Amino acid sequence: MKAIIGGTGIDRDSRFYENAISTVNRYGEAIYSIKDDIVYLPRHRPGHRLPPHRINYRANIAQLRDLGVTDVISIYAVGSITKLIAPTRFGIVKDFIDFAFGRENTFYDGAGDVVRHVPMIDAFDRELSAAFVATAAMEGFPIPANAVYVTTNGPRFETSAEIEAFRRIGGDVVGMTLGTEVALLREAGIRNASVAYSINWAAGLDAEGMAFMEGESIMKMVSTVIGLAEKTLGKI
Repeated sequence: MKAIIGGTGIDRDSRFYENAISTVNRYGEAIYSIKDDIVYLPRHRPGHRLPPHRINYRANIAQLRDLGVTDVISIYAVGSITKLIAPTRFGIVKDFIDFAFGRENTFYDGAGDVVRHVPMIDAFDRELSAAFVATAAMEGFPIPANAVYVTTNGPRFETSAEIEAFRRIGGDVVGMTLGTEVALLREAGIRNASVAYSINWAAGLDAEGMAFMEGESIMKMVSTVIGLAEKTLGKI
């Protein structure tokens, strides 16, 4: 089985909340929908009810594992730090830097499980990432495949000084969820490709402060990215 995980903007699509199923596993409640053999999981819950630092990432990823999901395309709304993925654009994440804290971010926390240290040199599945890039190109969307995502804790946005620091250490986009989620997908043995789509310039990089894309434009891009994810998973 395949899955798409979505957050800001993505979870407004009906596929993420129609016929929602609520399940409680070892780590807590997970809510998802299934359509045409694809699991659609809204990381913030239907209606976008949970801020990034309160998401039960372990329950979500454990549920995908319990459902027998083997391949995931995870989608993230981000702010642009560099022009690699500028606002209104999207691309594949190749690596990440994680500044999140205070989260339950591993299945191997010493509570009855064996200790395991999961390597993150290849945090994202190369084949699945390449398949998404190829699908996007065939549909007329040439996209970058080497973005570095900086994960902050949230729910507050970043300061201009923080964004400048992130740029200096190699960050291309900034968000609040990927680092935690991708590490757990890796621990669960689920192949993952991550797509970042930008809805604004990060703090200090826009003359207007932080100007976000209009809702209609976001939904148009969301529809495109979900469609590409579905087509990619259909080929795997």
